[in-house]
Amino acid sequence: MGNLPTRLKGLRAERGVTQDQVADAVQVSKSLIAAFETSRLSPKQDTAAALDAFFESGDEIQKLSTEARKNRRPTPSWFRPWRDLEETAVILRYFQATLIPGLLQTEAYARAVFASTGMLSDEEVAARVASRMERQAAILDRADRPTFAFIVDAAALRCGPAEIAKEQLQHLADTSARPNIFVHVVPDTAGLHAGRSGSFSLATQEEGDTAALLDDFYEDRVIVEPSRVTGLERTWQAIAAVALPCEQSRDLILRLVNDYDDPVSELAEVQP
Repeated sequence: MGNLPTRLKGLRAERGVTQDQVADAVQVSKSLIAAFETSRLSPKQDTAAALDAFFESGDEIQKLSTEARKNRRPTPSWFRPWRDLEETAVILRYFQATLIPGLLQTEAYARAVFASTGMLSDEEVAARVASRMERQAAILDRADRPTFAFIVDAAALRCGPAEIAKEQLQHLADTSARPNIFVHVVPDTAGLHAGRSGSFSLATQEEGDTAALLDDFYEDRVIVEPSRVTGLERTWQAIAAVALPCEQSRDLILRLVNDYDDPVSELAEVQP
């Protein structure tokens, strides 16, 4: 029977269909099929059943998916509540002061971020990168298409070695073109602003309840107390007020992409 990615690719080759065609047949995104075929994500039960039906493979994919989930490194207990919130929220907002948000990171950028701590083994870095890629596929490609808003400080756009930064910025620009994803950049000209205190995220559910996640050095903290969540929502609004509109933000990001092809370009300051 083999492992899940190998079997999925084999079944697709036997049928002579593309990832796009499989995605259309089971009503998921192409990127989700790609994630299944590269071990970044395992199909949930209903998706696995749909794949079995499409490939006429009995319950083979369902069994392989169950086995793959058993063998996958579990999400840390402190992060599980936030993952649960991300998987059901209808509006997700993220502010990052120093790095590209995790959901928008390329694999190479994520690897560099985890390796930069100097405290993780190669195996631990690889495991964390795999977990981040899995989270991206699970959250960004949700079938119910929540609304995403990301605000990134301009300093984060200049963070990282040139060999991965250009690819990361292009990925950021490409992702921002999706209709349910809005990316804003706070330019250097904003000076001191409310976001200088640190990064955080907000998840709003269908019924209107909102929870927050505060970045921490060791373990991020989920905040549900209404008064604290309200304070972070006010901070979000204050940051959004000094951020560039989406189109200007995307133009700025693409300018930086082009600057990597210009050896005399100066990336010292990001202006609107």
